[in-house]
Amino acid sequence: MIKVNLLPFRAARKKENIRRQVSIFFLSIIFVTLFMYYYNISLNNKIDACSIKIENIKNEVAKYNKITKEVADIKNRLDVLNKKTGVIKNLELNRKEPVLLLDTMTFMVIPKQMWFTNLEAKEEVVTIKGFALDNKTVADFMTRIEDSKLFDSVNLMTLKQEKYNEHTNLKGFVISCNKMPRDNAATDKANK
Repeated sequence: MIKVNLLPFRAARKKENIRRQVSIFFLSIIFVTLFMYYYNISLNNKIDACSIKIENIKNEVAKYNKITKEVADIKNRLDVLNKKTGVIKNLELNRKEPVLLLDTMTFMVIPKQMWFTNLEAKEEVVTIKGFALDNKTVADFMTRIEDSKLFDSVNLMTLKQEKYNEHTNLKGFVISCNKMPRDNAATDKANK
């Protein structure tokens, strides 16, 4: 029988396995290191790209903040201009209002039967003081005021007999009228 010595072969195989495992270990370390290096470079590139985007966005935000401030300034100036325009329109309306009121009252007064002693207009209330020959004249005048559509309500505050001279007695009256809001008065005039 032939004896074969297998021990050196097994020892050589063990050394070969150890050498292979060590070389695989070192190769895997090299590959992992290369992979980590490549991954690090790609992450750095992404970080640089994101930093550039952030800078661009910050620049745009600064530009838009400047534009926003300009728009806010323009809005403020526009509000001031609108307020001034509103004041001018209000003054224009108020400038004509006393003339229109007097003109309207001249058409409503009953000639040779009544006289005004005081006509006072404060905001939305017009107070008329005067004299009339009789009660019917005052009633007719109040009816004319109500029919004019310029006033919301007409109230007779006082009506009393006053002596004008020895032979003449007159009726002293105080009438209070609430003006119609401008919108309603304008539409009523347009409807006439």
